[in-house]
This record gives sequence, C-alpha cells and structure tokens, in this order.
Amino acid sequence: MLAAVWAWRDWAALSALRLPDTDDVMRLQQIRDWVAGQRFADLAQHRLGAAGLEMHWSRLPDLVPGVIIAMLTPVTGAHAAELVAVILWPLLLFAVALMLVAAIARRVEVSAPVAVIVAALAYPASALFLPGRIDHHGVQLVLLLILVRAMFGSGGWRSGVAAGAASVASLVVGMETAPFLALGGGVLVLRWVADGAGERLRLLGYGAALVVGLALAALLFRTSGWSVATCDAFAAPLWRAAQVAAVAPLALALVARPMASPRARLITAFVVVDVVVVAALALSPACLSPYGGVDPLLERLWLGRVAEAQPLFAAPLDHAIGYVGLALAGLAATAWQWRRTREMGWAVLGAVQLAALALALVQLRGIYAGTLLAAPGLAALIAYARERGALALAAAWVASAGFVYPALGSLVAPTPPAATCDGGAVLAQLRAQPAGTLAAPIDLGAYALAETRHRVLAAPYHRNAEGNLAVYRLIDLPVVAARAQVRRLRVDLIADCGGAWDELGAPPAGSLRAALRAGTPPDWLTPVAPGASVYRVER
Repeated sequence: MLAAVWAWRDWAALSALRLPDTDDVMRLQQIRDWVAGQRFADLAQHRLGAAGLEMHWSRLPDLVPGVIIAMLTPVTGAHAAELVAVILWPLLLFAVALMLVAAIARRVEVSAPVAVIVAALAYPASALFLPGRIDHHGVQLVLLLILVRAMFGSGGWRSGVAAGAASVASLVVGMETAPFLALGGGVLVLRWVADGAGERLRLLGYGAALVVGLALAALLFRTSGWSVATCDAFAAPLWRAAQVAAVAPLALALVARPMASPRARLITAFVVVDVVVVAALALSPACLSPYGGVDPLLERLWLGRVAEAQPLFAAPLDHAIGYVGLALAGLAATAWQWRRTREMGWAVLGAVQLAALALALVQLRGIYAGTLLAAPGLAALIAYARERGALALAAAWVASAGFVYPALGSLVAPTPPAATCDGGAVLAQLRAQPAGTLAAPIDLGAYALAETRHRVLAAPYHRNAEGNLAVYRLIDLPVVAARAQVRRLRVDLIADCGGAWDELGAPPAGSLRAALRAGTPPDWLTPVAPGASVYRVER
C-alpha cells in the first residue's frame, strides 16, 4: 500500500525515470551500461570525469534490477522495463526488511504486526525503499537485518552461516556498514565466550562462511578497479583485511572444546582478535581511513553539504531531529525492555542501536539501522501503554511514528527554503544538443549522464576529484582565463542553474560566474536558445 501511494505521489518524476537521488540515477546508468554489453567486471563510467572514472561501487546490487530490465525489455521496451524495475526492486527489499523486523520482534516476544507497522513508518530508513530508490542502501539494510536476526536464539551452525554470508555480501556492496559488521562479529564472539559449547557451532558456521564467502566474492565480484590502493570499495585492500580478520572466529571455534573456562575463552579471544586486527591493518593500512583521500576543498564545498553525510551536531537542527528522533525513542524503549527482562535479545538490539547513534555523530546515514531496529522496543512500549488506557496508547503510537519527527523538526527549527535548480529544464536543453563535454553543477552530473549523450566533468562522487575540482575552479576564473581553461578541458557546453554554485559564496568580480549571474555571458558563450541556462562554447 505504501509503495502504491508513494508511486502515485511521485509519478510525474518517476514515469520520466527522474529518480529520487543522484545515486539511484547513477545506479540505473550502471545497469544500462551492463545490459548494453559493458563487461560484468567493468564498473567504470566512461563518460564521467576528465578521462572516465573507475567507480567504487559493486555489481551485486545491479543483479536483480538488471535481470528484470533484461527480461522485460523485449516485451515492453526499455523505458517500461526500467520503470517496472525501479518500482519493483525497492518494494521487494521493503517487504523483506519488514519480514525480518517481524522475525526479530517474535524473537523478543513482542507483537510482530505492530513492529512491522512501526518499521514501515520508520523515517528516515523507510525513505530508502521509496519507488526509484535502487541505490545500495536498501540492500545494505536488509543484509544488516539478516545479521541481527542471526545473533538471536540458539547457537546453531545455520544462523552462523547466515550471519557470515550476510556480512560478506554487505562488504561486497560497500564499506558503509563495516562498523555494524564488526559489532556483529564481536557479539557472536562474546556469546561464545559466555557459552563455549552452546555457541561453538554458530561461531564455526560464521567463520567458515566468512572465509569461503570472501574467497568466492573475490572471484565473482572482482572488478576492473580491483588493484586500487584505496579501501573505499570491495577491492584488493579491503578483501585482504577482511580475509585475515575472518580467521579469528574460525580459529576460536576450532579451539573451543579444550577450553572449559569462560575466562580462558575471553583471554584467547582477546589475543586472537588483537593479532588478526593488527595483521589486517598492516596488510591494508588504507582501511584505517577508507575515505581519507577526499580533497579538503571538495570536503568543504560538496561532501560537507550532503545531508546524510553530515555529523549530527553539524547538521541543521530540523534535519538532526528528523533523522535521530525515532532512533532515540526506540533506544529508550529497548533499554527499558532490557531492564525489565534482562534478556539477551534486548541487549543485542540495544548494542546495534547504540552503534547506529554513535555513527550518526560522525555521519547521519549511520542512523538508518537504528530507526528500523527501534521497532521491536516501540512495539513493546505500545503493548504496555495499551493496558494503561487510550491516552497512554495514543502517546505511545505518536512516539513510534517516524514521520512525526521530521515534522517536529520543521516546527522547532524551520530551515529557510534555498534557491533550487530547475534540473528538468536544464536537462531538456542539454538533450537537444549534439554530444559534447559538459561543465555543469556537481549535483546535476549524474542526471546529465543518464539523460543525455554528453561527457560530464563533475558528479557527486569522491573519486571524481579531478573533474569536480576542474569545474569548481573554472566557474570562478576570470573570463579570459576561463576561456583558456575551457579549451584545455575541451568543454563544449556550460550549464548554469538557479542555486548552483551557492556553496562558493559570492562570485568574484570579473569571473565567469559573475558574468553568467549578471546575464552578460562572454562572447565565446552562446545560449542554446533564447533565455536558456545552457551555453555552447564558440571555438
């Protein structure tokens, strides 16, 4: 029902395949390239940046939507097939996520239907499953829920294999959930420390799945960028570190039998984990700072403005309340349930929610898992409130409704509306032009790549430092110097847009940006149509 309502609400943009986020659009373009014949292992965007860009993404999230598109295109045509894929794939992920929340709720003996309703409305996590949201975040959340589910119950080998397989798949998709994966491994090791024989099979299954899964992943998902020196994707540095770290749970499980004492198991775990962590980081020191190579200027002008990448206390107050409000309510409810019951399941949920909140202090996107895992605790709160009358029940439901918190943030600290770029109008002008090299605002880059034939210099991806810096510097050069730079970069088109470049501050006097803002472009730039914001470079 939610997917249908969301699709109806957003149909104007969705039907034109103007997807909600730049990453969704780039994911669609990556799938198109693959379906059109680009090699499975080739994840480069050959029309992006100064000379093509090796993306830090994975082919794994492309599989299901890619298969849907490939199967339907001969029947419906490419556009309709892509439209079905971008609606159906987030819906399937949403359904699986809600089923996993229900399974976790049953494990801690609270109402699964109530937990599902709370999770379905759990902003901001629910926004990752909107129609069109085909980026990897929804996949990551589902894999993390599988890991959390596998931490519960008796210590059978099947749950260990599920935890290990989900962890491997999550690493293949991206680095964002690595702290949660480390926490999951730590929980499984601590459960083995507390109950050696009872948890040995789960830890054995987990370690074996990690070792075997990582070996298979290196064969199946080895990309054209496998040998890069950075640790921001599933490539050689990350694989080496993860494979070494995977030895720890396997080794501990294999030596469990002779260790009858929890104290002996704790000391052994401490030594083994320390050794493998030091070894892993010695082999892949780049993994200490996966995104540490972002240029400081781009960090300030671009990455620092991305809402989900902002630290909690640096974000606008309305965003902060909207992002973490439900997670805080859920953490409080989970802690209250743990205090009442002292059950391990509530402690595990609380640990993951605390980790999500800690990550949100660094980047708001860390809170996504915390909002979904708030659902069981809030379901328990609703059950408790139901016994205390209608007023208490209403208050519990309001506290559990994720959409309340962004509304509350807007009331408490409304953010003035910023100037916005009419991307649709700019893209329409660009589509009418012969293929060339485009210098455009960074947030327009992914859409221009997907909707036109142009080579695009700038797009919101940290590996594209050269192209992004080139456009930022070009737009504020003096007009004469800008023309020379345009020639050097072989730029054919320059796109301006309302609200674009505002992060740079006031335009310098005599700069190209100042001329465009004044409506007096230099004589070497010609509008592609009267009143257009796209200019063709005259040679």
